[in-house]
Amino acid sequence: MKGIRDLALAGRRVFLRVDFNVPFEEGKVTDATRIAETLPTVRMAVDARARVICASHLGKPKGKPSARLSLAPVAAEFASLLGRPVRFAGDCVGPEVESLSAALQPGDVLLLENLRFHAGEEANDPEFARRLAALADVYVDDAFGAAHRAHASVVGVPAILRERAAGLLLEKEVAALSRLLNPERPFAAILGGAKISGKIDTLRTLAESADALLIGGGMANHFVRAIGLNVGRSLLEEDKVPLAREILDTCKREGKTIAIPSDFVVAKSPDDGAHARTVGIGSIPPDQMALDVGQKTLEQFERLLEPARTIFWNGPMGVFEKPPFDRGTRALAMLLAESEAFTVVGGGESVAAANLAGVADRFGHVSTGGGASLEYLTNKTLPGIEALEG
Repeated sequence: MKGIRDLALAGRRVFLRVDFNVPFEEGKVTDATRIAETLPTVRMAVDARARVICASHLGKPKGKPSARLSLAPVAAEFASLLGRPVRFAGDCVGPEVESLSAALQPGDVLLLENLRFHAGEEANDPEFARRLAALADVYVDDAFGAAHRAHASVVGVPAILRERAAGLLLEKEVAALSRLLNPERPFAAILGGAKISGKIDTLRTLAESADALLIGGGMANHFVRAIGLNVGRSLLEEDKVPLAREILDTCKREGKTIAIPSDFVVAKSPDDGAHARTVGIGSIPPDQMALDVGQKTLEQFERLLEPARTIFWNGPMGVFEKPPFDRGTRALAMLLAESEAFTVVGGGESVAAANLAGVADRFGHVSTGGGASLEYLTNKTLPGIEALEG
């Protein structure tokens, strides 16, 4: 696929798909990582005297306008980080937006309103894609976090605007994650997070491709149940326990190392940190929940990760937003930051944990897309990448 450097941009209107799906609190952006990561692409287009039309989704408005999910506050944050004015359109299609697009001067930047305010975005409706494409001359995708979605702005618009290319962030993401497809070995993968749903295919893939698979977070509860032990009131999708058994069997058959926690930090709820205590894997009380991994597990993980030359991490080890259940995730982030391996962190929560630990800048690569990074590892491509090829 072409990169933005391959396009003639001067004076042309560039439809730039970005991923500004950022967290909010009280109308203000609380983590601007995704905005900051795409600034090099925006600046390159601006410096080339392009007329830049940025488009993104935010949250899940289900095809209807929502004041709570407007990108207007994002436009202000974007302008502040970019260091230049950013115009904001109250919609992403229609006569008003077309006028704003036509009026842009070289070097101007426009941000459209939330794409998902229209049902046609997620449905990849051809007419909605046509209306978006009519705003611009060329297409650039820098939204890796949305590249696994076959939506109108991801696959529909580039099918119409035949001059299309990847932005600098998308190029960087693909280059880093491609190193995991043919990794320097030993290759270790760490999967955590609250649920096993959404990571089934990735679990199967990593059980076969990784030399060591380390399991933490709520996902680990399924493996504990799969070996016949109780998990108390811990988060559990009972119908996914057979999958955990399948993964254990696959690793055994393939001669791969798989590690599940040997001890847990438990309490009656995530708000009961004052009564948190550590118990062994077979001693989770029936009225309590596993909310973090224990010290013995961290020591075990450290031993297994020490020889690794490539490490992929997705998902926290516990309820890291609630001390003291953040200790395991923070300790893992510090451990990986000190590793000499090529380390890749994928996923919003993992990235947030790395930021909280103050070590995000010490990883080989920090991915802006959790679901996208998992799907890329599983399928070795994504709809948004395929849309730019040829």
